[in-house]
Amino acid sequence: MKNLFCLFLLILSFKISFPQQTDTTILVDHHYITLSNVVVDNKLNVKSFINRIKSDSSFYKAFKNLRILGYTAINDIRMLNADGKYKATLHSKTHQTRTGNCRKMITIEEELTGNIYTANHSFNYYTAQMYASLFFTKDSVCSENNIVGNEFFTTKNKSGIEKHKEQLKMLFFNPGKKIDDLPFMSGKTAIYEENMSDYYNMQIDFDFHNNTNCYVLKQVVKPDMEDHV
Repeated sequence: MKNLFCLFLLILSFKISFPQQTDTTILVDHHYITLSNVVVDNKLNVKSFINRIKSDSSFYKAFKNLRILGYTAINDIRMLNADGKYKATLHSKTHQTRTGNCRKMITIEEELTGNIYTANHSFNYYTAQMYASLFFTKDSVCSENNIVGNEFFTTKNKSGIEKHKEQLKMLFFNPGKKIDDLPFMSGKTAIYEENMSDYYNMQIDFDFHNNTNCYVLKQVVKPDMEDHV
């Protein structure tokens, strides 16, 4: 690409102060957004920039690439009790190979503590099951691709772990959109909607990452709203 720039969406839980003399605040779709002086000077199309973040699929593309590549992974799963101490853990090294149109995964190393597995070697914890369903492979899996296209996530006609997998993908790969039936936070994930505009401060700045010029969007929970999101 002739012009390269990268997008960052940082959802932070602490207060950040910016020099008042460089701030310019504009209203975009019910959200007040603070622009640094360098962003103003570069005449960034803010509405287009945010829409690009909301529709960006590069993270999901990277996830789908894991379905068509051979790689070695280090896995670290830790289950905590109410006191914050470990009650079960898994640390492993896995290797995925792809032959023809199929992929297969083997476990090279595995260290366990506690009751991470049941007697029949199934995961004993729901969180571990979710991780395994996304990143571990049993037997061979065939006919996958890394095409994103117009694919979208939906929980319609899904239940149980399949529904929760879809919700997790929506949270990871479609940040800022509402996730139906997500306990305690379903509507709160729609951070760009009008009803959430009073909960966040938004700021766009300019930075460098890997020698590339970047526009950085920071969405920060307002101090007096931390107990509500």
